[in-house]
Amino acid sequence: MSIAPGERAKRERICRYASRPPVAADRLALTPSGRVRYALKTPYRDGTTHIVLEPLDLMARLAALVPPPRMHLTRYHGVFAPRSKLRSAVTRAHRGVGAARPPEPGAEEKPPMPPHVAMNWARRLRRVFGIEIETCAGCRGRLRIIASIEGPDVIARILSHLERTASEQEQAQLPLGARAPPSKPQLL
Repeated sequence: MSIAPGERAKRERICRYASRPPVAADRLALTPSGRVRYALKTPYRDGTTHIVLEPLDLMARLAALVPPPRMHLTRYHGVFAPRSKLRSAVTRAHRGVGAARPPEPGAEEKPPMPPHVAMNWARRLRRVFGIEIETCAGCRGRLRIIASIEGPDVIARILSHLERTASEQEQAQLPLGARAPPSKPQLL
């Protein structure tokens, strides 16, 4: 299906089609006996208009619609297909079968980075939320990440220490976007 740039109604229709749920909630009803009754959109050839299931049977049928883990849900065809010779010409990363990259100036000093290397979490924070943690807010120098603290008890101890030691004047000098430690002594 092709959609011209000005065909807003067709774009809306395909977006609604792609985002529809697997089961229409307005066609589901609970019977007095505790079973689930699902009204069919169109009757079957034999005249069946409703399906009545036990709740666990309905859940089993819905679970069959969930794809297995690490399975791609989007399949690309044409120039976006993984083995297309034209893929490198139309994708942002310029990857594909016929990808030929010209050498960039200054590429001799550093080894080439493979195109499949994922972004680190600091760059993802900057890209998604606009949080810059690789640059110092005071001197604009480059920061190096030395640790990622993820334990809730360790985080609580660090924040409670900062709350005890930070003055109001120091908290007022924090860069825009930063926030002061929480005022509650007990975090967790």
